[in-house]
Amino acid sequence: MIRSTRAQKAERLRAARRLLADEIGMAEAAMALSRAFGLSRRQAYRYLELARAGAPAMSAENSVTITLKMPESLARGLRDHASKRGVTTSEVVRQAVLAFLAAKRRHG
Repeated sequence: MIRSTRAQKAERLRAARRLLADEIGMAEAAMALSRAFGLSRRQAYRYLELARAGAPAMSAENSVTITLKMPESLARGLRDHASKRGVTTSEVVRQAVLAFLAAKRRHG
């Protein structure tokens, strides 16, 4: 089985967003994605659905796994927060760390 790289997925999602911005129908957009990237129509529809749902832009940078420890109550709150927003706990942590680092850069 051939797996897509993160950069390929990001490129496909960007293309799906462009197609939707052009206000063409889903079927036509799926066919265009399918042809452009050699995807099945089912895969193309998945990218279009992600784009339509406003999925966050994917970074072309590969992700690494880190392990961290936190109090159980904090982990429970993290999972609840992510669930209510329809995102993964990883996405919540990524956004929080990005915000923290940006604030540190601004304030030294």
